Amino acid sequence: MNLSPNVKQIILLALKEDVGKRDITSELIVPKKSVGTASIIAKENGIICGLQIANQICKAIDKKLSFVTLLKDGDRVKSSQKIAVINGPLKSLLTAERTILNFLQRMSGIATETNKYVTALKGTGTKLLDTRKTVPGHRVLDKYAVKVGGGVNHRFGLFDMILIKENHIAAAGSITEAVKRAKINKPKQMKVEVEVTNLKEVEEALSQKVDIIMLDNMNASQIKKSLQAINGKCKTEVSGGITIKNIRQIAQTGVDYISVGAVTHSVKALDIAMYIQQTKKK
Repeated sequence: MNLSPNVKQIILLALKEDVGKRDITSELIVPKKSVGTASIIAKENGIICGLQIANQICKAIDKKLSFVTLLKDGDRVKSSQKIAVINGPLKSLLTAERTILNFLQRMSGIATETNKYVTALKGTGTKLLDTRKTVPGHRVLDKYAVKVGGGVNHRFGLFDMILIKENHIAAAGSITEAVKRAKINKPKQMKVEVEVTNLKEVEEALSQKVDIIMLDNMNASQIKKSLQAINGKCKTEVSGGITIKNIRQIAQTGVDYISVGAVTHSVKALDIAMYIQQTKKK
C-alpha cells in the first residue's frame, strides 16, 4: 500500500482522536523503562489487511517500537493464528493497541467480505465493484481493502468519472439531454456511465453511445432482456439488491460488473486481538 500523505494524515487524526495530549492511564501505571511484547492474534478466519497501517501507527507513537509482521496483506488467516509481533516500551504498546486494532479489524473485515463475493463470482467472468459508500475520510483505506479482497475499485469520487444517475437525469430532463451536456466539455479519456431502470431507458442510453450502462435494481429476467438489447455495444454494470445469495445468478446473465455497497458500508469487523506482556522492567 502506498502510504501517501493523505494516509499518514488519517493515522495522525486517529491518534489525535484516541490519545489526545496523553495516555493518562498508562502514564500513571506503567514505569517509563518497562519493556513489553504484543502479539496480534486472529480470533476468526478471514483475510488480513492493514498491516502497513499498523506499522505506521507504531512509528508515529514511538520509534522504539519494532513491528514484525508474520503475514502480508491479502493472506488468509485462521482463528488463533498469530499475525504480527510488536516489541518495545510497554507504555507505547498500550497506547497503540486500540488504534492498531481499529484499522486492522475494519480493513480485514472489508477484505474478508469482499472475498466472499469474489469467490461467489469465480468462473463467471463478472467482476465485483465497490461504491462510494465508505467511511468519510477513509475511502482510500476502504477501497484498498476491497482490492486486497480481490474486488475492483469503481470511481474514487465525483471527479474521476462521469456517472449520470436518476437525479442527474431528472435535473437535465432526460437521459439524452444529460449525456449530451456531459459530452460537450468532458475530458477526452473520461468515460460516461448512465444508470437506467427499464428497457426503454436502456435503449435511450444506447442511442447516446455511452461507455457503460448501469442496470439499477433489475431482476434477472430484466437484466437478460437488457443485455440482449445492449448486445455488447458497451460495458454493463448491475447495482442494487445484490446479496451473497443472488450474486452468482445475476453474474450468470453475462453482465460485466456487479457493484456491492455492502462490502464497505455495513461490513462486520474481523475479530482480532492484541495480547500484551511485560518482558523487562528496570
